[in-house]
Amino acid sequence: MSGEYVLSIDQGTTGTTALVFGREGGVRGRAYSEFAQHYPSPGWVEHDPEEIWRVSMRVVGAALGDAQIPARQLAAIGITNQRETTVLWERDTGMPVGRAIVWQDRRTAGITEDLRARGLEETFRRKTGLVLDPYFSGTKVMWLLDNTPGLRERARRGEIAFGTVDSWLVWRLTGGRVHATDYSNASRTLMYDIHALEWDDDLLETLDVPRELLPEVRPSSGVFGETAPEAFFGASVPIAGIAGDQQAALFGQACYAEGMAKNTYGTGSFVLMHTGREAVSSREGLLATIAWGVEEEPVEYALEGSIFITGAAVQWLRDGLGIISSAVESEELASSVESSDGVYFVPALTGLGAPHWDPYARGAIIGITRGTTRAHLARATLESIAYQTRDVVEAMRRDSGIELRELRADGGAAGNALLMQLQADVLGVPVEVPGITETTAAGAAYLAGLATGFWRSREELVSRWRLERRYEPRMSREERDALYARWLRAVERARGWADPD
Repeated sequence: MSGEYVLSIDQGTTGTTALVFGREGGVRGRAYSEFAQHYPSPGWVEHDPEEIWRVSMRVVGAALGDAQIPARQLAAIGITNQRETTVLWERDTGMPVGRAIVWQDRRTAGITEDLRARGLEETFRRKTGLVLDPYFSGTKVMWLLDNTPGLRERARRGEIAFGTVDSWLVWRLTGGRVHATDYSNASRTLMYDIHALEWDDDLLETLDVPRELLPEVRPSSGVFGETAPEAFFGASVPIAGIAGDQQAALFGQACYAEGMAKNTYGTGSFVLMHTGREAVSSREGLLATIAWGVEEEPVEYALEGSIFITGAAVQWLRDGLGIISSAVESEELASSVESSDGVYFVPALTGLGAPHWDPYARGAIIGITRGTTRAHLARATLESIAYQTRDVVEAMRRDSGIELRELRADGGAAGNALLMQLQADVLGVPVEVPGITETTAAGAAYLAGLATGFWRSREELVSRWRLERRYEPRMSREERDALYARWLRAVERARGWADPD
């Protein structure tokens, strides 16, 4: 094996990050750039696939420059991506047929409502582990085929390719030689049977999506192909790791044993728990998803809970209410009081996600008195993040029977010491924050490095994981449960508030 570094391309919703990792697991070079967001109609969100490609290659070049290495010194490339975002392109020209429909886009709500009215939700849930929601790729593909003249016929003739952003980047990096995705991304499409590990003909027929569109599904850790020198700085480098962003974060956090879990604290939050080599069917409003597949080993699964508003609630304090001037100030302000003094903030600003899935819930602030100050509201906001995480963890426990032993935290808010302590207190288990916070990019790099022998085993990767800080619970079980019970009362008051019409 040649090369002393692994490149990770982290293609996110608002920008692309490129990181160069050394053999010891440290970051040797990095770069980031945003790209345009397009909102052509209310509830619609689109990206330009060509711009994603240009920006991604620009930051890769900048990261290599920061590391002061040429591309030929790379041993492997890993890719992690915004999941569910849908791209269609022409196979002969490599040109997109239009803009990508982003995972946030809600234009297919009518399609999902129709499928639900036909009694098909249980079929989709049983095979894919997902709920019927515009979030996922399948209905986006259906919409594009329905609304682009002649496109479905061209797709049936094999002229058009579909992919999530990982597939699009692999196609471009290999000069159009490889049309593939990995298990984790395929499992987010509403078209892939996560148990049989194959595209499902019945689901494809229901969505009227031609099989000829679809990429080959491969293990997350394994060589997909080599970069075309003309596309990648004159070098042929194996693309050897691919995973959706949240699964990559789980891998980057070294959560390789059943029952290990992580939470990525961002604008929203994503809690994933490793459930082993059997998918756990959720009856608690969670998603069953493929975590990853490592070469010839059996695939591994996870339960996932998506929380819509966490960091965004702090942003609302800043931008909507003006009670703080920066997100960092929230910790200082909240720390100025010993408790929220009975104030609860349910940040259902866009409805409630897992495990409630209530689009008609709205934000509620409860327990205000004459003595309530902006500090109490700031603390209640941080507490709401911890309580919503417990909502998901409790649902995971009921679904899986697994008791959480610790929670690994990443994302921007993992740097908020008060929030991390509150999280440990509310859950009653330790919260661990790693030294490398770019866990999503690290996970993609680890998957690529394993496939090429750059790293020998998961045990070696576990040894690379470094604990930065561990937060132990300080609150008694009685106090923790009493506070959480009042949170559940507050949630009930926020649910079903908006008029469905």
